[in-house]
Amino acid sequence: MSTKTIAVVAGGDSSEYIVSVKSGANVLKAIDRSLFTPWLVRIKGTEWIVLDGDDQIATIDKADFSFTLNGKKHQFEYAYIIIHGTPGEDGILQGYFEMLKIPYSSCDVQAAALTFNKFFCNNYLRSFDIPMAQSVRLIAGEQYSAAQIVKTLGLPLFVKPSAGGSSFGISKVKKGDELVEAVNKALEESPEVIIEQFIEGQEFTCGVVKVGERKLVFPVTEVIPKNEFFDYEAKYKPGMAEEITPARISEELTLKIQSRTAQIYDLCHCRGIVRVDYILKDGTFYFLEVNTVPGMTATSFIPQQIAAMGLSLTDLLSEIINDGI
Repeated sequence: MSTKTIAVVAGGDSSEYIVSVKSGANVLKAIDRSLFTPWLVRIKGTEWIVLDGDDQIATIDKADFSFTLNGKKHQFEYAYIIIHGTPGEDGILQGYFEMLKIPYSSCDVQAAALTFNKFFCNNYLRSFDIPMAQSVRLIAGEQYSAAQIVKTLGLPLFVKPSAGGSSFGISKVKKGDELVEAVNKALEESPEVIIEQFIEGQEFTCGVVKVGERKLVFPVTEVIPKNEFFDYEAKYKPGMAEEITPARISEELTLKIQSRTAQIYDLCHCRGIVRVDYILKDGTFYFLEVNTVPGMTATSFIPQQIAAMGLSLTDLLSEIINDGI
């Protein structure tokens, strides 16, 4: 029986490049070799290469997303996108695969573009009465009044890149005179910045995937960062955050967050594995963001949640790939 040729596409052009490379290695390792022949494709700018371990063995022909090795042409039949940030999470790569009629693992162009821009996604979901913090959007070069923003949103507040890697460029601003520096830091990651009202509470995250007609909502993870908030260090440095799956909350709250996650998945027309983050305050889950290409390193939330369900990552990936093909 011949196996399908699969590309695990990692790398990208955002600050989360290294995390994507680690996620890609973990996904590659988990793919069932009896069903698929996976190759690791690493993208950085215009350099698209095929790797065997750390060694480059070929370059990608972008005309049809194929490569030639030892005189033999290999045509990819499916792409598992594991790029966090651009071009894998914002719709750019999705558009390329759509044009080539190559099935892929993640949200389509429209859903990826919507969810990648935090401000657009927030305001879209706000129209469906999803609870979330009030926010202000700034564009690079735009004049703004720091005093007016503080007056509108109060202190402390969060400053984040509106489109970009979710862990970089984020600041918690406690004093008004810190706002300009925080905005400039966020602008290094994205041409747009979102400034959000601070909601004091506990952070939770929940994954979901739809395979065929079956929607699988994952167990909830409770996040307790050692830092003041769940920044890049807390997310990726061992010991900087406590992550408890399943979360230590009531069955009622668990069902509430899982139901909300499934609702957001449908409202945003998501596809593939998606993770939604929240802050819990006074029994209400306040929406933070949708991650349409969540981390898949061995210690990331999604593999933890899959393991907590008693499922294997290998089996779930096989289901997703077969469904896509």
